[in-house]
Amino acid sequence: MAPSYKMSEVGWRPIHRMGVRIGADIGKVDRQVTLPGGGWVQVRSADNPDSLRGEGLDFVVFDECAFMQEAAWIDAVRPALSDRQGRALFISTPKGHNWFWRNWLRGQDDGEGEWQSWRFPTSTNPYIEPSEIEAARKQLPQRTFEQEYLAEFIDDAGAVFRNIRACVAQGPAKPSTSHHYVMGVDWAQSYDFTVLTVIERETRRVCAIDRFNQIGWEVQRGRLQVLARQWNVCDILAEENSIGGPNIEQLQSEGLPVKGFTTTAQTKQDIIVALQLAFERGEIGIPDDEMLMGELQAFEATRLPSGRWRYEAPEGMHDDCVISLALAWEAANRPSNIQIVRSAASLYGSRERPVRGLYGGRR
Repeated sequence: MAPSYKMSEVGWRPIHRMGVRIGADIGKVDRQVTLPGGGWVQVRSADNPDSLRGEGLDFVVFDECAFMQEAAWIDAVRPALSDRQGRALFISTPKGHNWFWRNWLRGQDDGEGEWQSWRFPTSTNPYIEPSEIEAARKQLPQRTFEQEYLAEFIDDAGAVFRNIRACVAQGPAKPSTSHHYVMGVDWAQSYDFTVLTVIERETRRVCAIDRFNQIGWEVQRGRLQVLARQWNVCDILAEENSIGGPNIEQLQSEGLPVKGFTTTAQTKQDIIVALQLAFERGEIGIPDDEMLMGELQAFEATRLPSGRWRYEAPEGMHDDCVISLALAWEAANRPSNIQIVRSAASLYGSRERPVRGLYGGRR
C-alpha cells in the first residue's frame, strides 16, 4: 500500500517485473500478480480507506505510511489481518508525532510483544554515497535534513521557520544613500493583506514593512511608490499571479524597477526553503514586529500524497507577511538590474537629484 496511486508505482514496477519473470498472471488494471501456486500480490492506494475493505490478508506493507490516513490501518487493513492472523510492516519517513510515531513507540516498548520497531538513517543505505548525504546536510534546512535523512521524529514537524527570535535586529533601520534596498510585494485587496517588505542588500536586514487591505489598487500602488522612494529601492519583486499582473505593468510604465514573480507550487517551495535556511543560519535580520513574528511561527508545511510539500498559514490565519518577506529575500539574493553610482532616488522622479549615474545591465 502507498499513500496515492502515483506513489504506488514505486512498488508496482518491481513486482510486475518479478511476476513476468516467473510466468505469473499479470492484472495491470487492478495491479495484481496472481502466482502459479495460487497466491497473489496486489499494489493498492490508501487515499480512499473505505475501498480497502475486503478479504483476509496474510501480509501487508505500508509504504510511506506516515502520509496516509490512520483509518486505512484501523478501519480497513487491521480487521482484514485477523482472518488469517496476518502481519504488517510499516515503512515511512517520519512526519511529526502522528499514528506512525505511536506505532513506532509500541515497537520500543518491551510490554508490546507483538510490535518491533527500527530506525534506519540514510547513511545505512550502502547505495548512497556519504558525500551526497553531506551535501544534503549543507544545503537543506536542519529540520528537513533530520527528518528526511536521519529518520528522526521532529517535535515541530509542522512548523517551517526556526531560530526566529535569534534573528531579531536591534534598533531602528535608517535609509542610507550608500546602501542598496530591495522590496518584496504580496498583493491582496479584501480578506487578505497587501504587504510590502524592504530589505537592505548589504546587511540582509528588514528595514520596513507596510501591511494594508480594503483599499483600491491605485492607492496601493501609491503607497508602494512612497515606500520605494523613502528607501531608494533599486529592485522590486512582486507576485505576478492574477491581480498582480496589471499592477506590475502599471508600475513599470511609471518607471519603477519591478519584476514579476509567478507563484507555483515549486517556485513557492523554492523561496520558502531559501528563507528557512536564512533563519536557521542567522543570515537575516527582522524587526520585532508582532504580526510578522506570529505569521512566521504559525506557518506550516504539509507533505502531500504526491510527495511534494504545501506551504501555507493554518486555516483562518494569514501568511501575507511571510510571502512578502520570502519575495524580498529572493530579490536580495538575485543580481541587481541596476548599478547605482550615486542614488536610486532618481528612479522615483526626485526633483532634488537629477537622473544620472544609472546604468543598465547586470552586476
